Amino acid sequence: MDLIPSFSVDHNAIIPGIFTSRVDQVGDSLITTYDIRLTRPNREPAVDVAAMHSLEHIIATYLRNDPEWKNEVIYWGPMGCLTGFYLILKGNRPPREIFDLVLRAFRSVKDTQSVPGTTPKNCGNYLMHNLGMAKWYAAIFADYLEAHSDNPAVFEYPKSERLITDDGQQFYDS
Repeated sequence: MDLIPSFSVDHNAIIPGIFTSRVDQVGDSLITTYDIRLTRPNREPAVDVAAMHSLEHIIATYLRNDPEWKNEVIYWGPMGCLTGFYLILKGNRPPREIFDLVLRAFRSVKDTQSVPGTTPKNCGNYLMHNLGMAKWYAAIFADYLEAHSDNPAVFEYPKSERLITDDGQQFYDS
């Protein structure tokens, strides 16, 4: 099997930022999956699961209500490793072009009074939320983005180099 693109990224070198994970052709349209990385994988603790869940609800609601972007948003959700989120948008823009959207979304968390969609009818784990911690993580990430907006590494994935044998086989981390 082919190694999927997100596993070809050097997770020991990645820093928080906004990265293009993949671009796919779907019919006549392009869609882009962005990696919105909040913490340094394998070096910093994962985001608290209840805070991550709250950020998922708050930012998904923000993105789907943003007048400029709401019709471009396909998906917003957490990574299984709890170090960031995936944002899927229609089209193919470089990460710098969605910087303001992502920054506004994370900045909006500070004004949130309650997490949307947290009733048993609306959420599969409605008790697992932590608004206070979500606000803390959102502020840390937004401050980081603003402080590092001129650093190209915040927008470009570090790639893993794979050893290739003489007969063309690749060695993979496991």
